[in-house]
Amino acid sequence: MTALLITVDTELSSSLHQRGVGLDDNVRRSIWAEAQGRPCGIGWQMDVLDRHGLKGVFFLDPLPALVHGAAFLKPIVGAIVGRGHEVQMHIHTEWLAAAKDSPVGGRQGRNIGDFTLDDQIILLGLAKALLEDAGAPPITAFRAGNFGANDDTLRALAAIGVTWDSSVNPAYLGHGCDITVDAAQIGAVRHLGVIELPVSGIADRPGGFRPAQICAMSAAEMQAGLRHAAREGHDAFVVVTHSFEMLSRDRMRPNGAVIARFEQLCRAASRLPQVRGAGFNDLPLDLPDRPARALSRVAPSRLRTSLRMAEQAWATWRYEHRLIPA
Repeated sequence: MTALLITVDTELSSSLHQRGVGLDDNVRRSIWAEAQGRPCGIGWQMDVLDRHGLKGVFFLDPLPALVHGAAFLKPIVGAIVGRGHEVQMHIHTEWLAAAKDSPVGGRQGRNIGDFTLDDQIILLGLAKALLEDAGAPPITAFRAGNFGANDDTLRALAAIGVTWDSSVNPAYLGHGCDITVDAAQIGAVRHLGVIELPVSGIADRPGGFRPAQICAMSAAEMQAGLRHAAREGHDAFVVVTHSFEMLSRDRMRPNGAVIARFEQLCRAASRLPQVRGAGFNDLPLDLPDRPARALSRVAPSRLRTSLRMAEQAWATWRYEHRLIPA
């Protein structure tokens, strides 16, 4: 049985904050992703997941609490936990630039991996406490914002008692993600005191990798990757999306192409008997200790890649052009 982890990086926009957008509007546009009277964010995502009997993992970034206070976290955490989905930890250290009281002496960095081990322990420990104080069950998993983690991030997670990390996206290794794992790693592996479960993906060209992200793959590519993982008996298939990913880049209108991909993935997954929706708390802790097997990603297909590129071009024209109504 292959566990399907549909993970949602759930975060406010620091760039909207820098442009003067207030907290309530940022939450509405970034978390609930409301545009043109239509919600497309975590509430809508949970509706779709529930309809198909799946579970979502919402990696929630609490660092905006350093700017806005922690009260905004409670209704978000409550909505997720109240519907039986999983809250886990995310972090975007860009928020430190606007923090009223820095927990690391004013030091700043775009990514958590830009900080020393001691600073990472402080920041990750603070993020964990903020989420749990807001009503989240004990945090057991983490993903770095921008996938910008390094080996010290894993050491820091181990130090604060977090079991799982999912910051490895092979597309980012050496390009912001500096965790020392093999880009070909598919299953869970123990590394520096935590269990690393990489983002899944496909080979979109010989020697290439395309991550299983809703906005990066066509529905056909995503389903091909998931079916291949199920046929090979992969322990897990990890999909990435964002709370605001169903909107246009300016967050002003729904993006029907990305919305359709999310719905098609959930529908296809619900029809695969070898696949079950899961969170990190549903995964056995001995996952990385099982006998090694030869695993692969689905092979490239020129047709799938060409169709996705055409679809992306159409969707950009249709949903990103400001003059075209959604």
